[in-house]
Amino acid sequence: MRPDLEVADVFHHHGADYRREHDGRLGRVERRIMAAVEACRTAALGGHVEHCADCGLVRQAYNSCRNRHCPKCQGLARAQWLAERQAELLPVPYFHVVFTVPAQVAEIAFHNKAAVYAILFKAASEALRVAAADPKHLGAEIGVVGVLHTWGQNLRHHPHVHCVVPGGGLSRDGQHWVACRPGFFLPVRVLSRLFRRLFLEHLREAFEAGQLHFFSDLADLADPVVFSARLAGLRRIEWVVYAKPPFGGPAQVLAYLGRYTHRVAIANSRLVSLEQGKVSFRWKDYRHHDKSKLMTLSADEFIRRFLLHALPDGFHRIRHYGLFANGRRAAKLAQCRLLLVSPAPPPSPKADYRERYRCLTGRSLDICPGCGGAMVPFGPLPRRAQAWPDTS
Repeated sequence: MRPDLEVADVFHHHGADYRREHDGRLGRVERRIMAAVEACRTAALGGHVEHCADCGLVRQAYNSCRNRHCPKCQGLARAQWLAERQAELLPVPYFHVVFTVPAQVAEIAFHNKAAVYAILFKAASEALRVAAADPKHLGAEIGVVGVLHTWGQNLRHHPHVHCVVPGGGLSRDGQHWVACRPGFFLPVRVLSRLFRRLFLEHLREAFEAGQLHFFSDLADLADPVVFSARLAGLRRIEWVVYAKPPFGGPAQVLAYLGRYTHRVAIANSRLVSLEQGKVSFRWKDYRHHDKSKLMTLSADEFIRRFLLHALPDGFHRIRHYGLFANGRRAAKLAQCRLLLVSPAPPPSPKADYRERYRCLTGRSLDICPGCGGAMVPFGPLPRRAQAWPDTS
C-alpha cells in the first residue's frame, strides 16, 4: 500500500523550485537522484497491465527506478542480499560495532566523499582486524561486514560505519576456531584509539597524494601547516566507537542487517505532512533517551538535507573484510564450518522475479487485492518518455 506521503511527493511539488534556486550548486548525481525518485513507479518508466483471472480487476503496474537512494526501491534488493548472507552465517554469536568520526572530520568528508568514506571503511576494518589478531585480545583472523551510513535521524551529515562481526575467528595457522569471551568481543577503548590513529594516518596520506580538495570555509586546509594543525587537534580528542550487546543468534543478525544495509536517508513511513511549503517528519533524539519527536523543515531545506547523502558514482556502501572478503570468502567459510562442525546450508532455488519476491519478502505480487485471485500479466506499458539517467 502506498504511504500517504512520499519523498517523491516533496520532489514533485518543490523539486523544480529547488533546481532553479540551486542550479549552480546542484551536481549531476543529485539531479539524477531527484529525477529517479520523481519517475519511480510512474508512467515515465513504463510497466505492464495485469488483470485478475477471477474478478476481472485490471491493474497498471509501473516499473521502479532501482536507484539506491530511492525509498521505494530497496525492498527486493535488501531481501536478495539477506538471502545471500544467510548462507554465510556461522553458528556463533555476532557483535555490532559502530565507528563514528568527529564533526571536524565530517566536514572534510562532505567535500571529499569518495576518498574519506573509503578511509572510514579502511580504518574501521583495520582497527577490528588488527585488535582481533593481537594475542592479548583474541589472536584470530575475523570477518567484518561494514555498512556506511551518512545521516542522523535529523538528516544532517553524520558519517559512520556499522560493522557486524562474528564472535571469534580462525587461528593464525587456520587449524582452530578461536572464540571470544561470552558477551565480550574487543575492548572499545583499544578500538577507539587504534581507529583514530589509522584514520588520521590514511587521511594524511590522502592529503599528501593530492586526493583531498577544500572549498569555502575549509579552503585554508589546503595549506599543509593548517592541515597538520587540524590533525593535531583531532589526535587530542576521543573518537566514538560503540559496541552494542551481542545478537541472540543468526535470526537476529539477519533482522539487524535487514534494517541497516539498504536504508536510505529517510523512509517514506517517517514523513508526516507536506503543507504550505514545509515538510514534517518523525525522528528519534538519541541524546534525549531516544525520545520520538517531530521536525518541520522548509521543503527547500528538506531536499537539501536529503541530497547531502548522495553517494559518488560506483561507491560501495556495503563492504566485506577478512574472512568475508570477496576473493576468498568461500574457502574461508568452508574452513570455519569444518572447525565448527557446521554443515553448509543448501543453495537457494532459482526462481523468477515474482516467486523470488514472495520468498524473500513474504508478500505476493500475484494476488488480486480485490478478491485474492491470481493476477495475470496482460500486456506492456511503454515508457511515457525516453529513459533518463542511469540508476547507480
